[in-house]
Amino acid sequence: MNWITNIVREIFGLFVDDGSFVLAILIWLVVVRWTMPHLRISPIAVGTIFFAGLALILVENATRYSRRRQLRK
Repeated sequence: MNWITNIVREIFGLFVDDGSFVLAILIWLVVVRWTMPHLRISPIAVGTIFFAGLALILVENATRYSRRRQLRK
């Protein structure tokens, strides 16, 4: 039965390397989806805000990963 758990973990690991990164993206997606229609701004601005948020999440995750790698050396 333990081998099934290992297979599921490996398959999950193929798609998700960092759980906090995925969680941050999903939270940002929900925030943008629920708040932007109420602000009544142009679709171009919504797309720009959405992209900027995803870019910031990516930069934060990359710097955190880089710091972790430097601490291990």
